[in-house]
Amino acid sequence: MENQKYQPENKVRIVTAAALFDGHDAAINIMRRVIQGTGAEVIHLGHDKSAEEVVNCAVQEDANAIALTSYQGGHNEYFKYIYDLLREKNAGNIKIFGGGGGVILPEEIKELMDYGIDRIYSPDDGRELGLQGMIDDLIQRSDYATGKEVTVDDLEKISFDNTKAIAETISAVENFSEEKKDLVEAIEAKTKDSKIPVIGITGTGGSGKSSLTDELVRRFLRSNPDKKIAIISIDPSKKKTGGALLGDRIRMNSINDSRVYMRSMATRENNAAVSPFIQSALGVLKLAAPDVIILETSGIGQSGSEVSDFADVSMYVMTPEYGAATQLEKIDMLDYADLVALNKSDKRGALDALQAVRKQFQRNHLLWESKLDEMPVFATKASQFNDVGTTELFNQLISKVNERFADAKLNAYDEQVVQDEVTIIPPRRVRYLSEIVENNKQYDKTVEEQAELARKMYHIDGVKDMLTGNAVETLDQQYKKAEKELQQENIDFLKNWDDTKERLSADEFSYFVRGKEIKVATKTESLSHLKIPKIALPKYSDWGDLVKWKGQENLPGSFPYTAGIYPFKRTGEDPTRMFAGEGGPERTNRRFHYVSAEMPAKRLSTAFDSVTLYGQDPAFPPDIYGKIGNAGVSIATLDDAKKLYSGFDLVNPLTSVSMTINGPAPMLLAFFMNAAIDQNVEKYIQENNLWDKVEVRLKEKFDDKGLKRPVYNGELPPSNNGLGLKLLGLTGDEILDAETYAKIKAETIATVRGTVQADILKEDQAQNTCIFSTEFALRLMGDVQEYFIEQKVRNFYSVSISGYHIAEAGANPISQLAFTLANGFTYVEYYLSRGMDINAFAPNLSFFFSNGIDPEYAVIGRVARRIWAKAMKHKYGADERSQMLKYHIQTSGRSLHAQEIDFNDIRTTLQALYAIYDNCNSLHTNAYDEAITTPTEESVRRAMAIQLIINKELGLAKNENPLQGSFIIEELTDLVEEAVYAEFDRITERGGVLGAMETMYQRSKIQEESMHYEWLKHTGEYPIIGVNTFLGKDGSPTVLPGEVIRSTEEEKQLQIENLHNYQKANEDKTAEALQQLQHAAINQENLFEVMMDAVKYCSLGQITNALFEVGGKYRRNM
Repeated sequence: MENQKYQPENKVRIVTAAALFDGHDAAINIMRRVIQGTGAEVIHLGHDKSAEEVVNCAVQEDANAIALTSYQGGHNEYFKYIYDLLREKNAGNIKIFGGGGGVILPEEIKELMDYGIDRIYSPDDGRELGLQGMIDDLIQRSDYATGKEVTVDDLEKISFDNTKAIAETISAVENFSEEKKDLVEAIEAKTKDSKIPVIGITGTGGSGKSSLTDELVRRFLRSNPDKKIAIISIDPSKKKTGGALLGDRIRMNSINDSRVYMRSMATRENNAAVSPFIQSALGVLKLAAPDVIILETSGIGQSGSEVSDFADVSMYVMTPEYGAATQLEKIDMLDYADLVALNKSDKRGALDALQAVRKQFQRNHLLWESKLDEMPVFATKASQFNDVGTTELFNQLISKVNERFADAKLNAYDEQVVQDEVTIIPPRRVRYLSEIVENNKQYDKTVEEQAELARKMYHIDGVKDMLTGNAVETLDQQYKKAEKELQQENIDFLKNWDDTKERLSADEFSYFVRGKEIKVATKTESLSHLKIPKIALPKYSDWGDLVKWKGQENLPGSFPYTAGIYPFKRTGEDPTRMFAGEGGPERTNRRFHYVSAEMPAKRLSTAFDSVTLYGQDPAFPPDIYGKIGNAGVSIATLDDAKKLYSGFDLVNPLTSVSMTINGPAPMLLAFFMNAAIDQNVEKYIQENNLWDKVEVRLKEKFDDKGLKRPVYNGELPPSNNGLGLKLLGLTGDEILDAETYAKIKAETIATVRGTVQADILKEDQAQNTCIFSTEFALRLMGDVQEYFIEQKVRNFYSVSISGYHIAEAGANPISQLAFTLANGFTYVEYYLSRGMDINAFAPNLSFFFSNGIDPEYAVIGRVARRIWAKAMKHKYGADERSQMLKYHIQTSGRSLHAQEIDFNDIRTTLQALYAIYDNCNSLHTNAYDEAITTPTEESVRRAMAIQLIINKELGLAKNENPLQGSFIIEELTDLVEEAVYAEFDRITERGGVLGAMETMYQRSKIQEESMHYEWLKHTGEYPIIGVNTFLGKDGSPTVLPGEVIRSTEEEKQLQIENLHNYQKANEDKTAEALQQLQHAAINQENLFEVMMDAVKYCSLGQITNALFEVGGKYRRNM
């Protein structure tokens, strides 16, 4: 079918990206592959890209078109802003294309195309045209020549500020070099005496050239605030299609700066590291007069050295994985390079490699008089923020440039952060997952052996009475021999089994949790007056069966916790946890009070808008403004958090709050903790009648400065008593003495119950709301956990290790479970490497899984509990509480379909049944209409009713271990457990979780599994009722929402107004608080401890941007 693809007549260049604060990059990744395969050159920026960054890139790259996806709301403002910015920059010729599935409604598509957007593709377009058809349409509309109109006279327009003139002139020499020989000659004549240094960076593919270039550029900009830099980055063209993936920009965080110009170029010929037009392109840049030019080539082989023909200073980038030392003798660039970067030097064998490369450099350059450590070969880790080796490399590079160009006068980088070597998992521990597999399989083997011994004893005991004489004595010896080998715990279990059965058969059973006795009725009575046992016991008589059952199943609340971590479910608190988040904090607070009405336990789960998810403040630029309060609640300050949870007593043991946030999780956690502390301060103020002091402070802080006092906007819901609102604008330490405040603070944070998601590994693998560099993000997680240990925070989970988003991204249930448990064990290893005690941190870990309809979901919880318990007990020596894996279930969002949406509740009911039968610790049931809109009050009520009907009405659910004893459940449990172990070994082969992430193993596997599902769904091989089979008379079309719940203009304006008011009220404290935070980061102090104070005076965005400077931004992957 390839001959049916559209063949572009011109060299078409297209910028691709996902919108600002939008991590949904699967669709744009598929699109950019097809665009490239159709012959275009693709400049791919990745996810979370602002309109300004996209437009600046498109202008600098002289692109024909921009292709964007937007799945997170705010699309109207985003696309219009792109259109307006292009016209502002006199680049209206650049086409704009977009898509967003069902998120962009038909009337919005019409509105955007009427505004001037060239085309927004709808799901119906996808069905009608197919993927290739859509791309053909896009490229055909973008197939026009760039640079054709440029003449010699236009060279006068070129300046560094006129990026459009630079870009068009490069296009002219690249696309029309034959027709415009006069232009090429004029450029050469004007620049032949140029004194602008060209730095050439080359190296093997995958050596990290782009990341290293970005780190060098960042240091250049920081240390030379009055200097400008231009970059040309080259990637290879595909021989078959002529397309090219120009992907270097995705790795660069520093280039969206007015002092940086960057142009991506394709080689446009085979087996070349540079473009044939590179000399002219460099000439154009020299006319623009930057202070330095960087030329980064595509990946080269051992004989590649082309960069040295164009560069004044050459750098060769390699990794320690070059093979035997003799291979170094074949690398041409080691003859020509002025500097060598041995990047990714955290790899095993890097020190030996560094010595070998230095020796080879010494030989090649005949530097026999110099010491090895004086060779210009540097061990760098470009992926690590502020890496010492990269700084040494940069400073040596600057020295070389200054040496050869006296007028350059470039400054070295002297902002080096003194930091310890950042090691997440020590190299000696890299096999931890396979060690867990070996440990657990050894345990299984021991269980089998113990079961055989018990079986033997049972058989001997059964026949002994039938025999006499010597035979009895022989059997007694055999019995005693077997008993000697049987573990004492198994002997005790068998001796006590009848007593255990008797206790569980009595009307009441008592057990202890954290020293507190719990008494539970063991039976419920049916309408037919039958006594239904809460725990059904096995009918085994064979001791071997009992020992095996004890080792692999056991009673709920007993190791290995396969059937559940508690002996009985908590009465009076169903595992219902409902999700809410929309508009401003007041609207979501009202929704919280609605969904928890008449519930004895208030279990709140918070969804945040995408501005908050990416750690930024609400603001007026349209690409930010359009997302405020959409698809989640907008929270930017401590006051917002106080309003959000007002009216709920956050220290009540029946109140529990879950926060679905990852990148900026520590900041939101600090908001929440302070909101809870100030609620208790309010109670203290009330008891001691201190409101006069509050009034005085409010007058000083707001009235005297001409600022509005912060208030809860709108009516309070009936169940909101105002708790948490009386200290808006203030914090408890402004009213109370230090000793009293410290006492209230300590008591509060030790009491509050809840969870913050904060799972950075999963974000990198699946969901894309990482904001900080991975190492820094993990450090923040570790700091939170250390703070929890020091402050005795035992009721709050510091992380919810999440499989849900892995499943939503497309993973099958086994990959979801394996990746999630692997991430969990990675946190265990990391926290242990920081010196934390396993029994101090393990109780703060929780898990979060999706439940679909696949058979494996029936056992996902029991397999997770069993694997975790075996490893924690026998591998890590953890105590009982640490062995207990606690998890939340949310029914699958992927199984919510936009066709026949009423059928969604049926799927959700079956998934909830899986979860409740498997003893999940909490459960969220999705609303049937979430496939098309934010759920309504009616659909949320139905979703809650699903759980209530199962828990209150369904007879079998009165039993608390209904899965135990089922042949298929036991078989499935073993199959899934074995499959998880196989995945653990595959991850180990790739260097553990972090090593696998580096090669994007998890992400690739998730995408493959997603494509497999989508293909089977498309062909009908995987039947989905009302979607691809059993269609209604009307063909079961996609349902359009009757109304779409979005934040109002008033809510957006109010959030920005409140933010500015908050910042002005605290401006005397903000700078100092941010400096203290940065100081803590630089000096390896606990960041969360400092953050608990910083959030009292600083907004979310202020803290995020301050930490970017000392911790680094997340670097996207292709």
